[in-house]
Amino acid sequence: MSLPEEISKRKTFAIISHPDAGKTTLTEKFLLFGGAIQTAGAVKSNKIKKTAASDFMEIERQRGISVATSVMSFEYEGKLINLLDTPGHKDFAEDTYRTLTAVDSVILVIDSVNGVEAQTKRLVEVCRMRDTPIIVFVNKLDLEGRDPFDLLDELESSLGIKVRPLTWPINKGKLFKGVYNLHRRGLNLFESNKTKIVDEVMSITDLADPQLDELIGEDANQLREDVELIDGVYDPLNKEEYLKGQLAPVFFGSAVNNFGIQEMLDTFIDLAPTPLARPSSKGPVDPYGKKFSGFVFKIHANLDPNHRDRLAFLRVCSGTFERNKFFHHTRLDKQVRFNNPYSFLAREKSVVEAAYPGDVIGLYDTGNFKIGDTLTEGENFQFQGIPSFSPEIFREVLNRDPMKSKQLDKGVRQLTDEGVAQLFIQQPGSKKVIGTVGELQFEVIKYRLENEYGASCDLVQKQFYKACWITTTNDKQLDEFMRIKAAEVALDKDDNPVFLAPSAWMLQMAQENYPDLVFHFTSEFKTESEVNP
Repeated sequence: MSLPEEISKRKTFAIISHPDAGKTTLTEKFLLFGGAIQTAGAVKSNKIKKTAASDFMEIERQRGISVATSVMSFEYEGKLINLLDTPGHKDFAEDTYRTLTAVDSVILVIDSVNGVEAQTKRLVEVCRMRDTPIIVFVNKLDLEGRDPFDLLDELESSLGIKVRPLTWPINKGKLFKGVYNLHRRGLNLFESNKTKIVDEVMSITDLADPQLDELIGEDANQLREDVELIDGVYDPLNKEEYLKGQLAPVFFGSAVNNFGIQEMLDTFIDLAPTPLARPSSKGPVDPYGKKFSGFVFKIHANLDPNHRDRLAFLRVCSGTFERNKFFHHTRLDKQVRFNNPYSFLAREKSVVEAAYPGDVIGLYDTGNFKIGDTLTEGENFQFQGIPSFSPEIFREVLNRDPMKSKQLDKGVRQLTDEGVAQLFIQQPGSKKVIGTVGELQFEVIKYRLENEYGASCDLVQKQFYKACWITTTNDKQLDEFMRIKAAEVALDKDDNPVFLAPSAWMLQMAQENYPDLVFHFTSEFKTESEVNP
């Protein structure tokens, strides 16, 4: 199969949501409909002794939440779907933000009971920065949720994006009877099944059909009125607006009951973009280019604790990745090759001989990779748009067992390599300070240090306001600043100077007293303007 044919087969997207909206459950049901799994495990069910297929870390199985991005590939209707399930918890938002750089579209899950929530807004803002196409799935229609028209109004007003419903619910909660497919003018009636696809679904194609009244009773006239109102108020679906990130198709359903998913999945493979160009230091990289290129957007240590493996997740952007072929690591300026590149179905891995634009593969890593690294077929450029954000909570790492110093040092460095937390080294004494955007990350780090590396530590709170990367053309002023502010200056893992500002006022004073220093809130200096405190 030719490269253009391989690209046309692929759809790479992420599922995003506020915590507990049903994102991981929806991920599982996609795998179910794609035939990748035969029975889905309810994430929070005590009756089904299984956990979500996409939650592979022990702490995720214990807590019932996702704290790391999972990568899964499956086939559906002749298309190869690369699905990235992201953490919903706000404390792991940075992992989600970086994952969004590796996908071409997203499905946003909304809880019909709670509507648009704080994390929803932040996620959509990141999507809007890149004009990422969004499809909305309003979940939990089997619960007593909000009025569908109110939800549509809230989506438009809170997220700043036009919407167009493509399915419509027939009642909700205990009276939920199904959805009408506005896109294909057909009706599917609700039949609850939490673990398997229902073999037969009753359908009716014409709203004027008297059989509709027999099937759903008094809800028939309400449905006819709703559909007439929708067609009068909302413009027809415009695929170009969707692809530009200006219009979001909306679907309604119940992920836990497998309802409304197939309508969305069938429409998704028609609408969603094939692999798109990616920004780089040499300009946009065309996926149809013959030479291979790709970038690392995630690193995960101990994916399989029994083998202590460290995997770098690489998005293929152009050309063809081939097993055992040498590629150019642009940051290290060296040639690297990979004997066993992997594709994923959550914890299940399989060796791939070749990968194409849109694919996400796992590369065994001995410490060569950092997030944002670029591989090419000889060219020297760097993919852009994968920054580290300034953390807001800081803890100093204190070793509780001097006999395990090496294990602790290795664990801290490897876990912070994953990108959910950042490591800063302070002198004298090479003090390790970990910075995160949320408290839960420290719980995960401490748990994994003890259970994966056999290292115990205390994480002692440090009173810093923000971590600000420093750039300047005035080396003398930088040296003076680092000498006077030695107690608040650290180096990141790339030896970049960082000001751990104790307060917003102290940051402002530093900016005024050292006008030639530029303080940044992300590590991607070339695309960021100077930051105001």
